[in-house]
Amino acid sequence: MQSLSRFLPASLSRDLPASFVVFLVALPLCMGIAIASGVPPERGLITGIVGGLVVGLLAGSPLQVSGPAAGLAVIVFEFVRQHGIEMLGPVIVLAGAFQLAAGAVRVGGWFRAISPAVVHGMLAGIGILIVLGQIHVLTDALPQASGFDNLVAIPAAFFDFVSGEGNRAGAVAVGLATIAAMIGWERLRAARLRMVPGALAGVLAGTAVAVVGGLAVKRVAVPEAILSTLSPPGAAEWARLSEPTMIVMALTIAVIASAESLLSAAAVDRMHDGPRTQYDRELGAQGTGNLICGLLGGLPMTGVIVRSSANVQAGAVTRASAVMHGAWILAFLLALPWVLAMVPTAALAGILVVTGWRLIGPHHALHLHERYGLLTAAIWLVTMVTVVVTDLLTGVLVGLALSLLQVVPALRKGRLRIEHAAAPETAGVPELRLSGSATFLQLPHLTEALERTPTGGEVRLATTGLAHIDHTCLEMIGDWASRRAASGTRVAVVGGRGRPHDRLTAAVAAPAKD
Repeated sequence: MQSLSRFLPASLSRDLPASFVVFLVALPLCMGIAIASGVPPERGLITGIVGGLVVGLLAGSPLQVSGPAAGLAVIVFEFVRQHGIEMLGPVIVLAGAFQLAAGAVRVGGWFRAISPAVVHGMLAGIGILIVLGQIHVLTDALPQASGFDNLVAIPAAFFDFVSGEGNRAGAVAVGLATIAAMIGWERLRAARLRMVPGALAGVLAGTAVAVVGGLAVKRVAVPEAILSTLSPPGAAEWARLSEPTMIVMALTIAVIASAESLLSAAAVDRMHDGPRTQYDRELGAQGTGNLICGLLGGLPMTGVIVRSSANVQAGAVTRASAVMHGAWILAFLLALPWVLAMVPTAALAGILVVTGWRLIGPHHALHLHERYGLLTAAIWLVTMVTVVVTDLLTGVLVGLALSLLQVVPALRKGRLRIEHAAAPETAGVPELRLSGSATFLQLPHLTEALERTPTGGEVRLATTGLAHIDHTCLEMIGDWASRRAASGTRVAVVGGRGRPHDRLTAAVAAPAKD
């Protein structure tokens, strides 16, 4: 790092190595997510390139990295199975148009109002579906159409493995070596080797097992000329875009991709002290990226937390890092596509098994139960189960409906009112007086009021008239207080008693974690 700083501008000397780290993380994930989505791996790589070169330039969250997301793999797989890969492009284009429209009318902030219980329940359900599907890919078999079918088929896959059918044992050995190396590297790697991500170490280990052992396992099929894979939709596909099924699918992708991107951006904001996310701009950038991905034949994209956190931890300070990671992927595909053909699909499945397991995150349920009660944790559980047994959109809608039911009693306590004033006992100290009921329905208004408070010194939140506050508002205020504390602002909760006052005091004292 010090040697780079002698020859490069200060920001570029940090962004350049960070971009290479993100590239190393993104490369196996782009391919693995594509295979889990039931499409060729180069389609995931196309989305990674667009996510860097285009969305990286336009993004409202400068340090967020965009690309194909595991959270969309499940619904893309099912859609491709039912309607064919040809229809995926037009649907992604329409989803991007929906996102652009949403950003233009400034609804980006409303995605932050989605209950954390619903978000984490959705991600947990996706994680279960990914693990169930990729267990079969670990044996060089094809995943089934649904999570339930994948679960039922596991005994048969185990029988094939035991009986030695095909080269299932070799594929399993590759997958297990990948998982062990990935987890072991992340726990044991030396400080000098931190540039090598665990996912890449896992793929290298799995590939080495296949090559050294001479195993006849399935490998990634990547065309020598990546540009030859670009396949804009034809007239017949565009004509089908008016079908209700296609419109519903486009809306589903738009809503889920937007929610995941903006929630990821909020998480990235907690990791650094640089510029905060402009949510409507980020939403428009994601829409532009999906428009281009649909036209080029890629996968739908979102902002992705794993690659984004790697970007921040590697020391990135501007959007140049995200842009350059896309350039690294493109350069690698143009110069060394034959290297990818050595990678076993079981190795990529191993990475996704670990990724899916981490998405399940039962600690989120424990956190919700401990801080916000059994009912909030139940929303997480119901959302997760519904996603697994039905589909992603149904699970999210059920979770949102339960969240609305949860706040109905609170609405009778009055609408949230926010007054700006100076604290009477300390002249000049800004004070926000909260009264009524603070629920996720008023989250954008509350967020705007908090962000207008000055930085530095002290800010007071007066809760004398506050009758209720839900966990979505508490999580947001905890995040805001954490960022203000990092900038030298002391946040004090004053003037109230009872449960709302105590819960807000606890949230400010111990801000929520992802």
